[in-house]
Amino acid sequence: MKSIWNSFKVAFAMFSKIPVPQADWKEENMRYMFCWLPFVGTIIGAVSIGIFLLGTYFGFEENFLAVLLVLVPVFITGGIHVDGLLDTADAMSSWQERKRRLEILKDTHTGAFAVITACVYFLAWYGAYSQMLQDRRAVFIMGWGFMVSRCFAGLEVVSLPKAKADGTVAEFSRNSSHTRVKAILAVMLAVLLGVLLFIQPVYGMAAFLGACLVFLYCRHMFLKYFGGMTGDLAGCSICLSEIGMAFVLAVASNFIG
Repeated sequence: MKSIWNSFKVAFAMFSKIPVPQADWKEENMRYMFCWLPFVGTIIGAVSIGIFLLGTYFGFEENFLAVLLVLVPVFITGGIHVDGLLDTADAMSSWQERKRRLEILKDTHTGAFAVITACVYFLAWYGAYSQMLQDRRAVFIMGWGFMVSRCFAGLEVVSLPKAKADGTVAEFSRNSSHTRVKAILAVMLAVLLGVLLFIQPVYGMAAFLGACLVFLYCRHMFLKYFGGMTGDLAGCSICLSEIGMAFVLAVASNFIG
């Protein structure tokens, strides 16, 4: 039990800005860390749904609510996953060979393609939320979607080869109990699919399939262009999965809601 609790603390310290008690980052405390990654999404989803319900109750304008909802994941995670998305955009846009792409991933400088990607990413979120706010079921499903994206990212980390043997993800992955972590994340995904279908079957299935397609695309892209996973690529996967679900829900809510 102590190892599981410490894995929780390490996961939240690494993947969020939520204050948690400190734990030593040693092998036994990282064993189940990726099992707790989806629960960072639980916090994001709960806060997002809470802001939506309170904003609706007090009559705030939908545009204002959309901006707040776009900012929630950034404030809770500190932007760690968006950073991965932007680094990946710079690396992919360089059209360099694999070794150079990996170097660009770790480069602290921000390239033009990262800036462009950031603008497109946040505008896409704003547009999707502006539409989803017309149907609360879409917002609720998106709230659970923050867990779905992290389940898929966790599966990528523990199942794909590592692009760099000395990277942070490689270190965490080496210390993870891969078989158990994959089984737990798979069970979580099955439960989450049931929840999404319960809220609204068409929305739920569409969002889940969208996340599955992004997962397959990222898996192919990471292996082809980077040779495996890194921390930045995991963050990119989470961002793409979430914006994919958001767009699917925005379109579905327009035609069905």
